[in-house]
Order: sequence, then C-alpha cells, then structure tokens
Amino acid sequence: MRFLNDYPREIKVFLIASLINATGSALMWPLVTMYVFDELGRSMQDAGLVILIQSIGGIAGQLLGGALYHKVGVNKLIVGALAMNALALFALPAASASWTMFMIAMGLVGLFGALSMPAIQAFIGFRFAERRAELFNIVYVANNIGVAVGTALSGFLADISYMLSFVMNGVTSAVFAVFFFVYLGKVGGAQGPVPGESRRAQPRAVSNWKLMGNTRIYLFMALGSLFLLIGNSIWNTGVSPFIISEGLPKKYYGFLWTLNGILIFAAQPLVALIKRWFAAGSAAQMTASAVFYLSGYAVILTMPSYAGMLLAMLLTTLGEMLIAPAMPAFITEHASLGAPFYLGLTGGIGAVGRVLGPYFMGGLFDAGGLAPTAWLACGVAVLAVGFFLIHAYGSRRGALLAESAESAKSA
Repeated sequence: MRFLNDYPREIKVFLIASLINATGSALMWPLVTMYVFDELGRSMQDAGLVILIQSIGGIAGQLLGGALYHKVGVNKLIVGALAMNALALFALPAASASWTMFMIAMGLVGLFGALSMPAIQAFIGFRFAERRAELFNIVYVANNIGVAVGTALSGFLADISYMLSFVMNGVTSAVFAVFFFVYLGKVGGAQGPVPGESRRAQPRAVSNWKLMGNTRIYLFMALGSLFLLIGNSIWNTGVSPFIISEGLPKKYYGFLWTLNGILIFAAQPLVALIKRWFAAGSAAQMTASAVFYLSGYAVILTMPSYAGMLLAMLLTTLGEMLIAPAMPAFITEHASLGAPFYLGLTGGIGAVGRVLGPYFMGGLFDAGGLAPTAWLACGVAVLAVGFFLIHAYGSRRGALLAESAESAKSA
C-alpha cells in the first residue's frame, strides 16, 4: 500500500469522508441488540427479529441501488440515499415509543444505508479507472479503521445515551451526503458529466432483466460470496458461545476482532505478496480468498482451542482482505455501464448468506457445540471455492471469445 502522499488531493478527501462515515455507522450497529434488550425491555428473540428486518432492508437496498443508478443518476442516488438514511436515524428516538414503528424505522435504516453502496462503488470504479483495484483496497482499509474507531467509541456513548449513538450516526450520514453533493457537483462542473448521471449513458436497449441474463459476470461470484458469508457466521454463533461455554473471559472474543483490525492494516504487505505470487487478477484473488477461509475453518475444526481461534482469525482475515476489493474491482472492470446493476445484485445475493448463516449456525451449536458449526463452515467454503473457480473459468473464456471476435473484426 503506497503512502497517501502518492494520491491526488481528490482521493485523499474522498478517503477522509469515507472514514468519517464508516466511523459513524460503527457507532450504532454493535448497540442495536443491547438497546432492544436493555432499554426497550424486549426479548433476545425480538432483538434478533430487528436485526433480521434491518438485514432484509439492506438486501433490498443493494438490489434497488444497483438498478436505479442509470435511471436516477449517481448524484441524486447517492446524496438522496444518504440523506434519507440520516432522516431514518434521526427518527429512531421518536419511533422507539412504538415497537412496530421502531421495526419499520430499522428496516428503513437498512434500506437507505445500503441504497448508496453500489453507486459509490461504481463511482469509484468509473472515476478512478486506472487505479480502481488499488483504491478499492485503500477504501476498504480506511473503512475498517473507521469501524474500529466507531466500535470503540460506541460503548462510551452508550453509557451516556443509546440514542446519542444513533443520532451521531445520522449526523455522519448527513455529512457524507453534503460531501457528495458538493464533491459530485464540482466533478461534474469541472470535468464533464459524472459517469451514470445521464440516462443516455446506458443504452436503452439493455434492460436490467437482460443484464441478469449475463450470468458469467455475476452469478457464480455472488454465490461464492453467499456461501462465504454463511460460513463466516461461525464467529458470532459458534466461536462466541464456545468461548463462553469454556469459561474463558469474554474479552478473549474481543481480542479476536482486535487482531482482525490490526491485520487489515498491518498485513497489507503480505497480501501484496500473495497477489504478486499467485493471485494477480481479481478472479484469482476471489478463489484464493475462499481457500484462506476454508483453511481457517479447518483450523477451528481440528484445533478447538483459543490458540486455534487466533490462527483461524489470521487465515480468514487474509481471505477477507483478498475478496473485499476484488469483487467491485472485477465488476467495474468487466461490466462497463452495467457495473452499478451488477454491484447491487452481487451485494444483495451475497448478503443473503449473512441472514441465513446465524440461523443455521445457531441451531447446529445448540445441537452439538462448535464441531458441527465448523463442519458446516468448511462445507460451504468448499462450495465457495468451486463457484469462484467456475467464475474464473467463465471470465477467462469470455475474455478469449472477446479477443477472438476483435481479431476477426480487425482481419
């Protein structure tokens, strides 16, 4: 990872804004379950229901955000979604007076929070095409720094007021909306229309339904992501209760995520070597990511101890660091103007794994402890490796066919 001094001022400002927004988002998400159980006096089942509703809203937001990119325009979509997310967060204090209204508000937070994600990713890919893979990785690191800071601050704010955390999240979302309103206005005014801003930018003949037919671009990648997210639920619904049942201090679970945050920043040189040695392209990085995830889950299965958890966290974090920037980089590189739609589609399909994973893992842990959850994690990781290999083969074959067609035209 190059020093930030190597980047233009435009990129630095964007990274700072992303970090602030990620910090604000992290102020809220660790506290939702605590707030429902502690402040509202509801059951843990009700808390799980709220998280489920928010997750479903997030899936819908990803799908809708990708589909609306060219129809609404990147400026209106990003600024509007962030502004609506801020309003939904500001409405939480009043909505908490009614359980039904609180659930609706949380669903809207999930919807509007995810609505801008495909558009922001597509904008990065279009705007900084020459350095898109590198920049996706830098944004990923910056966002994780923001998550670490926000998570640490959330506990202090919760001691003062849960609602203060929610309102501060709304403030950062509103600031991010203002940033994009000003930033996109300057980009469009100084250097022509922002990619995706004009409806004429996308050929009218290509509908979203027709884009869905090009499964080589997104389907196997999305399914691989879905299975990885199912397996990754082992940390919350397998490792976490295992640590408690073994009588280990609860802070040990926090140490695992501290290690995760440190590695995301400190292990960048190692990931750069992995990419250089055997995973140069985005498709290869996805496959390598799934292999690292599988290795981590296998360690949990064969070494059910805290030392094994630490090693597994190291391996799965390397997998996370490979796949997080690789997916948007591949789509924006290969999907042209259809990239926003595919970003939303893959994000939505993958997020289904985050919804299903805790349900399956929780049932398995209740029935047999850590081992069944580790077997499931290994099984779905094997499936993910298979789907990413199919995706890599399809992308190579598609590239060869395109080169052949181009050669035929030249001849």
